[in-house]
Amino acid sequence: MPRLVIDDREIEVPAGTKVIEAAERLGIMIPRFCYHEAMGAVGACRMCAVKFLQGPFKGVQMSCMIDAQDGMVVSTTDEEAVAFRRQVIEWLMLNHPHDCPVCDEGGQCLLQDETVSSGHGSRRYFGKKRTYRDQYLGIYIAHEMNRCIHCYRCARFYQDFAGYRDLGAMQISNRVYFGRFEDGQLESPFQGNLVDLCPTGVYTDKPSRYRVRRWDLQRAPSLCIHCSLGCNTVANAHYRAVLRVEGRLNAAVNGHFICDRGRYGFAYANGGPDHGQRPREPRSDAKNVSWGAAARAAAERLSRVAEEYGPGVVGTVGSTRSSLETLCALRRLSRLQGWQEPSWFETRAAAEKSGAVVTKGNGRNVLSLDGLRKADFVLAVGVDPINEAPMLAYFMRQAFRNDAPVVVIDPRPVSLPMVFEHIAASPQDFEACLGAIVRGAVGRADAEKLGPQALDFYDALPKEYAPDPGMGNRVQETARKLLASRSPAIVCGTDVVRRTTPAFAADAAVLLAGTRPDSGFFALLPGADAYGAALLNGAGGRSLEDVLEGIESGTTRALLVVESDPFRSFPDRSRWEKAVEKLRDFIVLDYLPSETARRADVFLPTATLFEAGGTYVNREGRVQYASPVHHGGIPLWGSGQPPRAFRDRIPGGEHKAAWQALADIAAALCPKGEDLPVEAPWRLMAEEHELLRIFREDNYPLNGLRIAAGEPPPGLFAARPFSPQKRQPSGKTVELFTVEWLYGTEELSSYSDIVQPLVKDPCLVLNAADAEGAGLADGEAVRVPLEEGFLELVLCVSPDAAPGTAFLPRHRRLDWQRLKRVSPTISLDRIEKI
Repeated sequence: MPRLVIDDREIEVPAGTKVIEAAERLGIMIPRFCYHEAMGAVGACRMCAVKFLQGPFKGVQMSCMIDAQDGMVVSTTDEEAVAFRRQVIEWLMLNHPHDCPVCDEGGQCLLQDETVSSGHGSRRYFGKKRTYRDQYLGIYIAHEMNRCIHCYRCARFYQDFAGYRDLGAMQISNRVYFGRFEDGQLESPFQGNLVDLCPTGVYTDKPSRYRVRRWDLQRAPSLCIHCSLGCNTVANAHYRAVLRVEGRLNAAVNGHFICDRGRYGFAYANGGPDHGQRPREPRSDAKNVSWGAAARAAAERLSRVAEEYGPGVVGTVGSTRSSLETLCALRRLSRLQGWQEPSWFETRAAAEKSGAVVTKGNGRNVLSLDGLRKADFVLAVGVDPINEAPMLAYFMRQAFRNDAPVVVIDPRPVSLPMVFEHIAASPQDFEACLGAIVRGAVGRADAEKLGPQALDFYDALPKEYAPDPGMGNRVQETARKLLASRSPAIVCGTDVVRRTTPAFAADAAVLLAGTRPDSGFFALLPGADAYGAALLNGAGGRSLEDVLEGIESGTTRALLVVESDPFRSFPDRSRWEKAVEKLRDFIVLDYLPSETARRADVFLPTATLFEAGGTYVNREGRVQYASPVHHGGIPLWGSGQPPRAFRDRIPGGEHKAAWQALADIAAALCPKGEDLPVEAPWRLMAEEHELLRIFREDNYPLNGLRIAAGEPPPGLFAARPFSPQKRQPSGKTVELFTVEWLYGTEELSSYSDIVQPLVKDPCLVLNAADAEGAGLADGEAVRVPLEEGFLELVLCVSPDAAPGTAFLPRHRRLDWQRLKRVSPTISLDRIEKI
C-alpha cells in the first residue's frame, strides 16, 4: 500500500487510490467540481490542483487524475496551487449570471462554497456574458443553462452510468451545451439525480422550486418504501409538508443515487394538490370523533364479537408497506387476544414465494446491490427491473459497464439501459430454462462434492431447453458465458414466476457457489418490508385468500386491517366486496384515502414513514431505520390553508404510528392486563421472532445489520422432475399476467400528484405473432372478455413478448381486479376490436 504525505500529514492508502481521495481520508477537502466519488475522475474542471513537492510527479497537477504513490509529498496550500485554483474560479465565474438570490441551489451550492473559499470576491471582466436558451426537460427538473460551469457531471451520469442518451453535451469549446436535442420530458427513470449531482443550479428540483431554502427545511435520514430494495434517502419537510426527497449514501445498498419513483412518489404523505385526499380524522360509524373515542369504539366492537362468537372469529390483515414495529405489534396483539394470525400477502403463492426467499436465500451468497455491481455475469429470471425496482436496473447497468454479460429470462418485452440477451420464455418454463443453463456451467463432479442432495438436484436438471432451434442456441450460448464466469449473479423475481421458481433459483445459486465462491443470489420481494412479513409469516402462513375464505364460511366475523387495501391489491374485487358486506365489524388503520378506509366502521388515521419513522428489513435481510422528519398535519401549502388561530393541537395532526394505534386498542381491550410495550418497541420486535433478538434497548434504532447472514439452512436442493412444456400455438389462447409498471401500479406513488403526468394509460401487451394470428394490430382499441363483463383498452403489440402470454398492468385506472384470478387464460378469438 502506498504511503504519502499530504500537508505534512502521512497516510497509507490502498493501491489505485487517487490523491484527492487520500486527502479526503485525512479530512482535507480539496476543491472539485467534475470529480464525484460515485463516478470517479475526468479532469474537466481543473479545480483540484495541488502542488507535488516530491515523488514521481512535480509541480501543479490535478489531484483527481493521479494515483497515490510511495514517497509523494503533496501540498494543497502551496501558493502556486492556491493561485491556480483562484484563476480557475475566476474564469468559471466570467459568464455566471450571479443570480444566487433567486436560485434554488443557493445555500447548498458547491460553486458558492468554492468561490468563497478561493477568495474570489470582485469581478474584473466587464464584457458581454455568454448566454444560452433554457429547455423544458419535463415535470421533475428545471433547466437554467446559464449557470453551467461545464463540469460534465450530468452528461457522464446520464449517459455512461444511467445508460440513457436523450441528454448530453452538444456544440464545442466555450459554447458547450448540456441538454436534449429538443425540448421534452427526459426519458431516464434516474433523471432526478441530476439535481443532486449538479454543483451549480443548472438542474433544480421543479416540484419544490421557489418554496423553501435548504436551511429552513426539516431534514432526516429516511428510506424509500416503494419497492423491496430499501434505498437510503433524506426526507425534507417544511410547513407540515414533505417537499423533497434526496438520495443518501449507503455503499452497500443504493450507493449515492435513487430512482425517480422513490424521489417523487412522496406526495401521498401530503394528501394531494389541495391536501384533501388523505384521511386525517378518526371516525366511528361515519362520524368524526376523537382519537380516544375511536380507539375505544374499535376495542368495544372487537370485544363484543369475541364474547359472542369466540376470539377466533377476529381476522387481522397487515401489509408489506408497514414498518417492522407495526408488523410485530399486530402479530403480538392477535396472539394476546386469541385472534387469527395476521395475513401480510395477497395470495398464498405470494406468501410461499417470499417465504422461500427468506428461508432458502439467507446464506452468505445473498447479494447486495453493490455485490451485484461486482458480478461478472448477471442472469435474471422473471424480473422486469425498470418497472419493478428501477435501481436494480441501474446496478445491472454498472455490472454491464464492467464487461459483465446480462441475460434476462422473462416473457415480458423487458427494456433495460444496456445491451442484454432476452430469452422470452414463459413462466412455466423458467425452471427448465434456468436449469439447462446452470447444468451447462457446472460439472457433475462439482455437484457431487456438495453432497448427495446437490447431486440429486443436479441430475434432475434438464440437459437442454430448446422449444425452438433459435431459443436452444441462445440457451447454450448463455450456458457457455456462465461457464466462463467467476462471480455470476442469479437474480429472481417473485411476481410472474411460479410458486417453486424462487426456491429453485436459490438452489441453483448455491450449486454455482460450490465452484464459484464469489457467485450470489439476488431476489426481489413484493414490498418494502416483505422480508420481515415473510419472516413472521413462517411456513404455511396466512394470506388474504385465507381471510376471504374465512369470511365467506362465517368463521371470520370481524376484521382489523392495518395499512392495507385489499380492494386495490386482491385480484377478485367483487368477491372481496361481497365478503366485506358480510362482516359484522370492519376496523381500519391507514394513512391512504383507499376504498378500504372509506368503508370502515371505525377508522384510525396512522402516520406515514416521514412522520413516525420505523424499521424495515430489505430484500437481502438488511435491517434499516428511517427517522421521523416532522410531525405532519394539514400542510400550509396550497389553496386551502387552515385558519391562523392558536390551538392546542396541529390541524390534521391527530395521527399516530400504526403500532402505537394498535397499542391504544390493546390498552382499551385489556385496561389491566398485558398490552403492547409502547415505550420499548425494540422489545416488541425482539420477542416476536428468534432472528429478531438482535434488537436490544442499547442498540435501538438498529441500522445496517443483516439478519441470519450465516450458513445456508438445511433443506436446499429439493430435486424435482422437469418436463419442459411446448409453446402454446399462436392464435389460440394466451395466459394473461398482471404486472407492475414504473408509474401507475405501485400503491404509494399512485397517490402522488407529482408523478401523475407520467402515468401512461393502461394497455394490453401481446406477442406480435399472436396478435397477427388473431387479426389484431398495434394501437387498436380492443375489448377483452372476462368471466363477468369485459375490459376496454388499447392493444400494444411487441415482438419481444413470449408467445402464448399477454400482460395487463395492475393500474389504478384499470379495473384489473375483475380478472378474478392471478393469471387466467383467455381466448384470442374472443378479443374484439372496438
